[in-house]
Amino acid sequence: MRFNSRGTKARRHRGTKDKDDAHSSPSFLRSVAPSCLLRPAFTLIELMFVIVILGLLAGAVTYSTVGYLEKAKEKKARADVAHYVGAIDAFYLDKGRFPTNQEGLRVLAPQFVKVVQNDPWSNPYVYVNPGKKGPYDVMSYGADGREGGTGADADISSTDVEAAKPK
Repeated sequence: MRFNSRGTKARRHRGTKDKDDAHSSPSFLRSVAPSCLLRPAFTLIELMFVIVILGLLAGAVTYSTVGYLEKAKEKKARADVAHYVGAIDAFYLDKGRFPTNQEGLRVLAPQFVKVVQNDPWSNPYVYVNPGKKGPYDVMSYGADGREGGTGADADISSTDVEAAKPK
């Protein structure tokens, strides 16, 4: 539609068409409709192919990262044992004795450690006085929560952590 300078609808001569009228004619819509309105879509086979590829990628990522969680838990347990060893040594310097088996690691909180936590496998750390190779041992029994084992079930002891310290 055209408007004149006064903002009112301008009159049109008979027999002339506006540009707007040309685009709204049925013949124009029929010539444009197939290319504009009918867009190409994905077929079911193409979609299934993409889903299978995404599933394979997710499986490959999961398979490659599965061992990292166990390694991280082992490193956390080693760090916790080393932390408790330092707290027990500070307890010895302050009190002149090591904690008894009855006191365990609980006696370290809150003065030497904030909170005595469980190991990464939700089992309590074990404190033994006297230890196998020293005055005490702090241990995590690993994923199975029992003494001994291999792999993720292997014990992590304060003697192992001290042996792993750089010299």
